[in-house]
Amino acid sequence: NSTFSKTNYIIIGIAIFCIVLGFVLMHGSTTTLEFNPEVFSFQRVTLAPTIALGGFILMIFGILYKKR
Repeated sequence: NSTFSKTNYIIIGIAIFCIVLGFVLMHGSTTTLEFNPEVFSFQRVTLAPTIALGGFILMIFGILYKKR
């Protein structure tokens, strides 16, 4: 008997993908040493953290999900 069902693993997989995608979107180019105003772009400040947070919330849901 497994603790998680197939549905749990699918939800957890999607959550891991969202978390990784959020952190990849937050990451930028590391080639310049001077100030880069792109650090404050919508993608890095708003979109990426929202996707990562959604992934963490989805991970909790995927762990706690039980079939009825």
